[in-house]
Amino acid sequence: MSTLNMGWQFAAGEGAGEHRTLIITLFALFVVATLGITVWAGRQTKSAADFYAGGRQFTGFQNGLAISGDYMSAASFLGIAGSIALFGYDGFLYSIGFLVAWLVALLLVAEPLRNSGRYTMGDVLAYRMRQRPVRTAAGTSTIVVSIFYLLAQMAGAGVLVSLLLGITSDGGKIAIVALVGVLMIVYVTIGGMKGTTWVQMVKAVLLIAGTLLITFLILLKFNFNVSELLGAAATNSGKEGFLEPGLKYGATALSKLDFLSLGIALVLGTAGLPHILIRFYTVPTAQAARKSVNWAIGIIGAFYLMTIVLGFGAAALLKPGDITASNKAGNTAAPLAALEIGGGSGSTGGAILLAVISAVAFATILAVVAGLTLASSSSFAHDIYANVIRRGKATEKEEMKAARWATVFIGIVSIALGALARDLNVAGLVALAFAVAASANLPTILYSLFWKRFTTQGALWSIYGGLFAAVFLVLFSPVVSGKPTSMFKGVDFAWFPLENPGLISIPLGFLLGWLGSILSKEEPDKGKYAELEVKSLTGTGAH
Repeated sequence: MSTLNMGWQFAAGEGAGEHRTLIITLFALFVVATLGITVWAGRQTKSAADFYAGGRQFTGFQNGLAISGDYMSAASFLGIAGSIALFGYDGFLYSIGFLVAWLVALLLVAEPLRNSGRYTMGDVLAYRMRQRPVRTAAGTSTIVVSIFYLLAQMAGAGVLVSLLLGITSDGGKIAIVALVGVLMIVYVTIGGMKGTTWVQMVKAVLLIAGTLLITFLILLKFNFNVSELLGAAATNSGKEGFLEPGLKYGATALSKLDFLSLGIALVLGTAGLPHILIRFYTVPTAQAARKSVNWAIGIIGAFYLMTIVLGFGAAALLKPGDITASNKAGNTAAPLAALEIGGGSGSTGGAILLAVISAVAFATILAVVAGLTLASSSSFAHDIYANVIRRGKATEKEEMKAARWATVFIGIVSIALGALARDLNVAGLVALAFAVAASANLPTILYSLFWKRFTTQGALWSIYGGLFAAVFLVLFSPVVSGKPTSMFKGVDFAWFPLENPGLISIPLGFLLGWLGSILSKEEPDKGKYAELEVKSLTGTGAH
């Protein structure tokens, strides 16, 4: 019997009551602890600044830790490890893209955005444009990008808890996705940014500690010889060229284009992700924002180095058929590797490590979905409700109430879509969110901050054009239909051949922003641009 099947029976089978109780107990501890943190933080959330930006009280290190917790998602922990385990070298390309992306965020976005805005991306975009149309576009884009990202976290949650509790039915997996959605709603509605930030900090510490433990144990098994580990992974995978480029990308001209599209989306997407951008408003100064990005780069870089060991360790310890039998996209590779390295199924060590790693991964999911939901609900309440619907006349209490109702709605939508996406690789799903963010948000942010000629029409063309192009191409790509691993199985309406639309939609977003501004009859407000330039570069008048 394979390790996977034994592990599955161990987690779900009869006669494993003691170990199963241990697993569930360890698994539940994080949920209870974070709910306690959320309630504590909720009692300190009195104003809109507390709800949206945590009162701007966090230090550079604290925010860097929270950014790491927000960024190292289920895609990082589950999806990348699974991709490496199944595709070797090509799977690790996700890690490189996610890490390099921070240089764009650090050099171009972090400090100017912190200086220029108040609570949301819409504050920056609407500073020298017509308020209502630009804020509507910014809010729409934020919500769409967040929901794409939430899909990945929901899919990861369904896979993870199913493995942990031995749930194999589709109904059970959907119930798990619903549970994550409910917890997400509770975190945001009660704790706001303060609660979310503390949950993300705790999660970051747990994730690094858990990953470090499994990395150490895997290296110990292979006598701290990385060459031996890689050799065992290549042999056990049964795939020729496992340690060389081209197993997933590069075999054909189309797959090379798909890789290029993926790489562009990963590198440019971070600087346009709403849940990352709002984190820059939680610190008191631009200098602290810059420090937080420096800390985040260090923490995230160390983590991605360890994903190499996790992924290749899973490939060395587990048969590819065992991994894909558990989850076709490989999302359970890391937890199964933890079970194996702890002594295998039936052992106390295996039970503890499986529980610890699964609890850490679940913590990862909960922290990230809380950040995403907060970003989208804040944008709805602050940009669309307060400044568009109420025309700037809403009180802080009314804004916060609108944000909480938006949280409930977004949670329901995410649960429904997450149930459909439960069998897709979470790293691939996150890459789609990056593509949408880079297509719609990044061009508009950069043009607003650095191009004097940019107009309201250019902003609207850039946001809506990039957003529509990215989403439209995804809908007609192999991600949604046409493959056994697609979201909708048994149908094929995919005419766009690439799995990631970034190669087309990102340049289009930049082009439309330029074209809309050039063709606009609106005369740019040069005085407002001068104010924004001084504010973004010096911090004068920043909130």
